[in-house]
Amino acid sequence: MQQTENDILKRVRKIEIKTRGLSNEIFAGKYHTAFRGRGMSFSEVREYRAGDDVRDIDWNVTARSRKPHIKVYEEERELTMMLVVDVSASRMFGTTERLKKNIITEIAAVLAFSASENNDKVGCIFFSDRIEKFIPPKKGRSHILTIIRELVGFRPESRGTKLSEPIRFLTNVNKKRCTTFILSDFMDSSGDREALDDALKIARGKHDLVGIRVCDPREEELPDVGIVELRDAETGRKVWVDTSSRAVREHYAATWRRRSDEIDATLKHNRIDSVLIPTDGDYVAELIKLFRQR
Repeated sequence: MQQTENDILKRVRKIEIKTRGLSNEIFAGKYHTAFRGRGMSFSEVREYRAGDDVRDIDWNVTARSRKPHIKVYEEERELTMMLVVDVSASRMFGTTERLKKNIITEIAAVLAFSASENNDKVGCIFFSDRIEKFIPPKKGRSHILTIIRELVGFRPESRGTKLSEPIRFLTNVNKKRCTTFILSDFMDSSGDREALDDALKIARGKHDLVGIRVCDPREEELPDVGIVELRDAETGRKVWVDTSSRAVREHYAATWRRRSDEIDATLKHNRIDSVLIPTDGDYVAELIKLFRQR
């Protein structure tokens, strides 16, 4: 069912109210520690202040001055956050109270508001098997609300997924280092793992990448409900499956595990932090766990 403009605005407002509070809960003052990334450009040294990260202490200057000093990085004063958002047809799948799209939208909003509250720029790349829309990084609440409105109401031209496309685009369009969140189910219908690996390798050398994988419980295992027709949301291919067969259910689960392991291996190979968030899970707890590890 197509959403009206009024429906979209109501949804945007609801998401704003919910996620503004969650951004503080998730980061609890540790925003820059989680997002600064690695290999930031050095800017200056200043005296240590309460709450500073002790890992940034410059021991040479501290020893000379006999007062604790820390290194300050350029990105600490102004970061750029990019949200790379999957808008392919598979995001509309969901067998719980929420679709994958709902989870992706809320997480993107939490991240965007966190950046906005720290006076950082936020940009967004919507992708399917092509670049669907690019919103250049800007600051401000109105800009964040524009991004959320697009997350809620955007209608892509294509249904497929090709993850290497937005990663290549990111590398070309963002010359300055940024923190980038890839929000997707990572189900790449193109099947081109080599292209994805190459794109990630290049992007990882320039940016701080984080993968946020969203899945649904029924993608991991089938319930025993007899013979059902399954349809691939991206290709439209249909197949009848006898879910009462234990062998069929085990094969389905094994296929999921293999694909999931392949995704994990690709991300780990490129040293990209990631988290798997099910539609029936607590994404707040999973995000807190992720950022504490960074």
